[in-house]
Amino acid sequence: MTSSRPPLPRAHRRTPTDIDVIVNGVLNQVEGRLTDLSEGGARIDGVSMPERSRCEIHYGGQTVYAVVMWAEFDRMGVRFPYELTHGPLHQALERARNTAAIDSAQIFRRNRPSGFGRRGLY
Repeated sequence: MTSSRPPLPRAHRRTPTDIDVIVNGVLNQVEGRLTDLSEGGARIDGVSMPERSRCEIHYGGQTVYAVVMWAEFDRMGVRFPYELTHGPLHQALERARNTAAIDSAQIFRRNRPSGFGRRGLY
């Protein structure tokens, strides 16, 4: 029997990223790219491991532990059992968020009308 309830909202805001990492599984070490990151998890492209398996993500001298929540042949989504609150990966997340905020502010300024009301059109 399937549930008709909608999925629960995410606890953390996901941010698009482009961060090269090393992912260690039980038997392998693979290079991957974080393309989506939050304090609670990430999407990693170029790597695939079985669902519910545990792995380590290495970046900038930091090791972050993760559990694979879903996997396709060339990417996977992981959840961090310990929230990402500090270290090089958290700093990279903050930089990505700051860059995204600056980019969206520039797009807003570029697309808004130069004047107010009709006076700006003449």
